[in-house]
Amino acid sequence: MSVAPSTLMTTGMVFVHSTPVALCPHIGWALDTVLGQPIRLDWQPQRLGRSLMRAQFAWGGEAGTGARLASVMRAWESVRFEVTEDASPGCDGSRWCHTPSLGIHHTWLAANGDAVVNEDRLRAVLRSADGPALREELDRALGTAWDAELDPFRHAGDGAPTRWLYRVS
Repeated sequence: MSVAPSTLMTTGMVFVHSTPVALCPHIGWALDTVLGQPIRLDWQPQRLGRSLMRAQFAWGGEAGTGARLASVMRAWESVRFEVTEDASPGCDGSRWCHTPSLGIHHTWLAANGDAVVNEDRLRAVLRSADGPALREELDRALGTAWDAELDPFRHAGDGAPTRWLYRVS
């Protein structure tokens, strides 16, 4: 399917790192709704858990689509996922991570993929913590615990196929 360049404003990825098999069709339907078209996810077994599946796909659409995808995905507490949205004119890049034990975390992304902690967040951390608590608050702002929990699941999907999907307006 082709999309006119004027309607493709940003791109991103959805990584479903692990989900129970029973949720696979529900996740697909929810993503269909956000993207405004039927999608077909290429589900693969997640080797880190019995009866778990994984999938990933690239998407393209309007700025803010990543937030809508993350919002619909967080309805399932047992799903480990990441949604990224690349920077676009006037909008920073973003990443949303979710794990069953930690919930959801959002961070802005630099062009090279590094997490960016904005000035207001840094000021809040500095006001609320010092010493060891400061390190803990900075780790929380950077999403360190989410990265640590998701990393084994990320590597278990190395080499997985990627499907490109575009939202049509």
